[in-house]
This record gives sequence, C-alpha cells and structure tokens, in this order.
Amino acid sequence: MRILTYSSLYPNAVQPRHGIFIETRLRMLCAQERVSARVVAPVPWFPLRASCFGSFGVFARVPRHEARHGIAIGHPRYPVIPSVSWRFSPPLMAATTYSEVAAHASDFDLIDAHFFYPDGVAAVKIGKRLGKPVVVTARGSDITLMTAYAGPRRAIQWAIREADALVTVCQALKDALVELGAPAEKVTVLRNGVDLERFEPADRAAARAALGLSGRVLLSVGNLVELKGNHLTLEALRDLPGVTLVLVGDGPERARLEALARQYAVAERVRFAGLVAQKELPRYYNAADALVLFSSREGWANVLLEAMACGTPVIATAIWGTPEVVAAAAAGVLADERSAAGLVAAYHRLFAAYPERAATRAYAEAFSWDATSRGQYELFERVIAARGR
Repeated sequence: MRILTYSSLYPNAVQPRHGIFIETRLRMLCAQERVSARVVAPVPWFPLRASCFGSFGVFARVPRHEARHGIAIGHPRYPVIPSVSWRFSPPLMAATTYSEVAAHASDFDLIDAHFFYPDGVAAVKIGKRLGKPVVVTARGSDITLMTAYAGPRRAIQWAIREADALVTVCQALKDALVELGAPAEKVTVLRNGVDLERFEPADRAAARAALGLSGRVLLSVGNLVELKGNHLTLEALRDLPGVTLVLVGDGPERARLEALARQYAVAERVRFAGLVAQKELPRYYNAADALVLFSSREGWANVLLEAMACGTPVIATAIWGTPEVVAAAAAGVLADERSAAGLVAAYHRLFAAYPERAATRAYAEAFSWDATSRGQYELFERVIAARGR
C-alpha cells in the first residue's frame, strides 16, 4: 500500500515537535504494516519579509524538502495573511500545493489527510482533481473550534460529504462529525496509541535527583497557551503547600504565567523547564507524582498516555476525548469542574487513593499502537478497493 500523508501539522527540522502525533501514527503504520509513505506538509508563507513577522520567520527556515525516519517530506508554501486569509485557506492551500502532490501522483494510492480545516478540505479538493481517494482525520480543535464559524463549518461539511472516509481520534469527535451531517458508518474511531518502549517506568528517586526535584511534584507538558489551563494550576498551587509544579513547554502565555506565579506567591515552587526533547520527556514523567492537564478542549491528548506509560497517573478535565483516556482509577482522576478549586479537590481525591505505579503502567499497555495501525491499514485497504471498483 502506498499513501501520501497531507498535513501542515507535521514535524520539520526547525519545529521537531510540531504535530509529532501525526508523524508517530505514520511511523507506526509503516513499521507494522505493508505500507510505504511520503509526506506533503504545507508551510505558511507571508508575502513580505518573513523575519519581521514572528512565527513566519520560523516557517521561512523550514527546508523545502527533507527526510525524517526514512520518510520523504515536501514542504510547499501556501500564502497566509494574518487574521484574514484563514477564511480562504483551503482553496489557497489546495492551489499552491497541488503541484507538489501531483508530482508524485503515480507513487501513491490514497491521500491520508489530517486536521479538517484547512488541510482536510484542501486535500479533498486535490484528491478530486487527481482522482485519488482521500481519508480525513479529525483531531480536535478543527472540529471543536473551527465549526463555530460559518465559512469553515460549510467547508468542513463539504469535505465530510466528499471524502471517501473519515477518522476521529475519539468517540466524542465522531459524535460531533455525525452532528455535522456525517453518516455514522463513514466515520471510524482510531485512537492514538503510546510508544511503550520509549515511555516506561524508571526509578522515581533517580529521576528527581537528575532534575534537582524533591517533595511532591506535579507536571504539565504542552504548549503554554491559555486553553491548557496552566493559570488554574498555578492558582490551585496556593492551596497545595509543599507541592512543586514543573511546566514543560513554551508559548505565548509564559510571561503571564510567570507573573501569576509571583502574584500567587508560589514562584519558588514553580519551574519553567522550557522545550524538552521527546527523548528526555520520560525522565520528567517519571519524576512526577501526577501529570496535570486542565485543558478547555482536547481531542485525544497524547501526554496523558505518555505519563501513564511511565507509571504516573493524571489529573484532567472531563472534556471531549479525555474521559475515554482516563477511564479507570489506575489512570488518574477527572475534575468535577474546570477551576482552581476543582483541581484542588481532584488532587486530594487522587492522593487519597493513589494507584500503584504497576497498575497505571498496565492500564497504559492497553493503548499500544498495534490495534490502531491494524485498523488504519484495513480502512485504507477498503477505501482503495472501493475506489478501484
């Protein structure tokens, strides 16, 4: 089977963690099934001097072509005008990346697109033009956020109708697609898995010593953006004496979070670790007593399973796919409400009946990539066969 993965959410030499969950799913599929793949990962381009415009300077440094884990990747540019062109992104992306996809048309049987807007809509447009089947995967905010806007909602509904098959990473997102008009039988749930070899339990005391940590430790892993709820965790820390919070990641909220830590008089118990390479993450998971993910929206958060695979339970909000991940006492607890008080209450519930590390690891082992890769291959096989008929 030959596939072309199409998504602007894909790691590159400049942004090695950008959309790493898509790369991981593709790598696991290629490793476990009879699949060859290449990737087209469009990169935003601003038609003025990119280095003057924040993140566009980063995108400008992304190479036009590269290879990761033996997979060839093209990074064609598509034009973006901040705050305006997101409404017109699908046709712009389709028009400006078509030639990159078409150049390899004889080398793939199916387009595997990720993130409905604009990527999935653009991929369906390209697939129709090339006569190739397209499978689109919904991943979270493409459905939970973008469908609140009339234009993107109509474009997503068009892609739902025209795509050959649809995939979601959790049941909650499937329900949302059905509400948007997708036939239930057209949608397959293929949840993300976890790399059980990379993420595994290690000596907690040694991990803490290596990181210079002591006492009870809470961990947050992810972009420092408002939706992740780190501001609530900092507020809760006022009522959790003796607890240290480690924040792994970076983003636009960092300065505000640092200011909040000072305002709440907890700065001496907060560590901003910055960006951490994925190979170093297991040490942080193993050093923590619990991972906190207090997001306002999530499709399927990989950090939850990564922590559990290291034997570390989680405290999380009961939104979208998260209750499907945190579904047993060994996994951790879900907060009753998304507030600092709700987090404190969840914290005390977790530590009042703290699970054995072996039980948390065993729970995570049910989420290996095997079933997901097998389901993905079988779905692609059916779609290609149906198009052939």
